[in-house]
Amino acid sequence: MKITSPMATGSGAYIVHQILGNKISNYHICGYNPYWTLFPFLLPLTVSAKGADLIHTTPDYARFFYRESVPLVLTFHGYVLDGRMRPYCSLLINIHHLTAMRMWTRLAIKKAHTITAVSHFTAHLARQDLNISQPVKVIYNGVDVNQFTPASSSRPSRKEIRVFFSGNLIRRKGAHWLPSIAKQLQKNVHIFYTQGLRTRNSLASHPKLQSVGSVPFEDMPNRYREMDILLMPTVREGFGLAVAEAMACGLPVVASNCSAIPELIDEGKGGFLCPVGDVNAFAEKINLLADSPKLRREMGEYNRAKVEKMFTLDRMVREYQELFEEVLA
Repeated sequence: MKITSPMATGSGAYIVHQILGNKISNYHICGYNPYWTLFPFLLPLTVSAKGADLIHTTPDYARFFYRESVPLVLTFHGYVLDGRMRPYCSLLINIHHLTAMRMWTRLAIKKAHTITAVSHFTAHLARQDLNISQPVKVIYNGVDVNQFTPASSSRPSRKEIRVFFSGNLIRRKGAHWLPSIAKQLQKNVHIFYTQGLRTRNSLASHPKLQSVGSVPFEDMPNRYREMDILLMPTVREGFGLAVAEAMACGLPVVASNCSAIPELIDEGKGGFLCPVGDVNAFAEKINLLADSPKLRREMGEYNRAKVEKMFTLDRMVREYQELFEEVLA
């Protein structure tokens, strides 16, 4: 059994497929530079699916890797083709989504043997917006609970409260709201933010905002353990891998009450869910957590337990492996 997974690098989806490649024998991820998507008809020249018994990739560019008689398994890691995302995308991207991307996604669905999604929200939205008639199987993303672990309880205490934003600095992630949130935080609270895997820009200078640069995936557990709270003011998440990773590391989460996030964060138990774009609500909940070490600890412990129950890497790998075997049978 040879499974080929052509994927654009620099995204959470690529990381998930890379993990599958490390865990499933004969699963080969074939990464390509995302700039090649500017010339999609050349993609088959950059990644070869020759000899594959099954192709597993995302719907957006899958039609360029499709081979007759080779089963195609698609995974929706997110969905941005619906009209609710247009205010958060540029004019050119919106035109691309409405025309070529929607057409290519529909063509891929017609060719797909099996379709999966990383959350119930994403599965429902894709089926509704694209009128998908076949079932969409939900396989939650997973976190390595042996790698992503809480910080030692014996770490030295500090007065500074560190809030972590993990992701690309784009409007879809709510990065444009970080300066406004930072202005309302207490004196001892600071936001540390990554520059993501694809973006290299920084936010406007502010004493409460500090860039940690682009962090390699293998360094992320240590980054989470250095922090006290995860901030996710996102507009749309297919799953919320950064949220699950932070939960595994025992962090409380302040996030947007939208898309797949409520499938991960239980309001008032593992963190707080705020209306999208409500910077006042985000700042209020962060300040509340900053004032209560006990609440941060209790929510962090709750999140760790939920990840161990629902979002483990072993469970994700097992479900994909069983699916691939079923398709090839």
